[in-house]
Amino acid sequence: MPRRRLFRAAEAALAVLLLTVGTACGSRLPESDFEHRERATPAQDDTPIRVGIITSATSPVGGSAFTGPRDGAKAYFQRLNARGGVDGRRIEVRECDDGGSGVGNNTCVHRLIDEDKVVALVATTALDYAGASRVSHARVPDIGGQPIGAAYDTWPHLYGIYGSLAPRRGTPGWGGNQYGGTEVYRYFKREHGARTAAVVSYNQAASAAYARLVEQGLKAEGYKVVSEQVDFALPNFRAVAADLKEQGADLVFDAVDSHGNARLCEAMDAAGVEVTAKVTNVQNWTSTVPDDYKDAPRCRNALWATGSSRNYEDTDHAAVREFREATKSLETHSQWQLEGWAAAMWFTDAATSCAAAQGITRACVDAYMNRSRDYTADGLLVPVTFQRLAEPPKSRRTCLSVARWEDGGGWVSQGDMDHTCFDVPQLSYRQ
Repeated sequence: MPRRRLFRAAEAALAVLLLTVGTACGSRLPESDFEHRERATPAQDDTPIRVGIITSATSPVGGSAFTGPRDGAKAYFQRLNARGGVDGRRIEVRECDDGGSGVGNNTCVHRLIDEDKVVALVATTALDYAGASRVSHARVPDIGGQPIGAAYDTWPHLYGIYGSLAPRRGTPGWGGNQYGGTEVYRYFKREHGARTAAVVSYNQAASAAYARLVEQGLKAEGYKVVSEQVDFALPNFRAVAADLKEQGADLVFDAVDSHGNARLCEAMDAAGVEVTAKVTNVQNWTSTVPDDYKDAPRCRNALWATGSSRNYEDTDHAAVREFREATKSLETHSQWQLEGWAAAMWFTDAATSCAAAQGITRACVDAYMNRSRDYTADGLLVPVTFQRLAEPPKSRRTCLSVARWEDGGGWVSQGDMDHTCFDVPQLSYRQ
């Protein structure tokens, strides 16, 4: 069955919203401008298959914040080319750094689609996906992108890494509302008996809005919710830590940036706060934890991450071993790298199917993606589905991947994501 985590797009966008204001609108061109189709290429033709990767590699958020999916996708294509490519044709990756701006994103979209004439975009990770409408009108499949904004629940021909059930007719979700489940909160309640959860945020609009979303989900699962807000410019995390200890919080969720998280953890250690879990998200599921939290050993070892893809440390799984072997030269590893690898695999499966049929064209790859049901990338993803439901679901059965950080052991999986599943309500939100 289709699955999706609560407020995934809002969660991934939090750091972005904390550091940026305003977005540019994507340009919209007449569909007649994009009516041409690439002709099917004969199997004996060895011309490269071009794909594009748009990444906000340089942006206000920082140089490494969005590069994980790109690096994972490139590693997959390098391995694929070493093994002969698709139908004897190598994959030629055209990269574009949009600089984290809407203008830059539109420039990348124009260059890759109109000038480089890529067959598809893969593993898009854009701070401001202003060119999404142009990609859609050009009918270029965008495969396995990270839903930092609402684009993947808005436009046809865009296929986010976590799937979508929304109509995707130019309006986000259903009439502007998107939906997600409460499986993360259900997990900690059922598996660890958590009853009191704290949500820490800044007195800043984006941070406060995300905190309200988390609180909404927690309350729906029956938690006592402790709201903690600090000043954005001069945050007093010591006061927050003291109150967390007083309130006896089992869980701590946050709506603050990475630097703020580290300082919060330091304050919790100093105050002697012990919690069942300090819960973070897939974007922070990385091998850099020892450095990021070097001054907070107790809190560091209480870090938990939840997501919709198999733990990149699970080398007992064949697909994970293959990913790790191909990326062993990278200085760090992350869950976003693994998801970028899965996105590249998804494109490759589509291209392979097309090569055996009518030829590798934008239209054929798009048709393959549009038919996708319960795709798992050889078990790396919780099954991903694309449908266009007229009404949002009221509840869904949703599975999730859970890992806990342990010094000396890294991220240790907590159960198997294929069996950590819950029937949970779907709550609406707006980005």
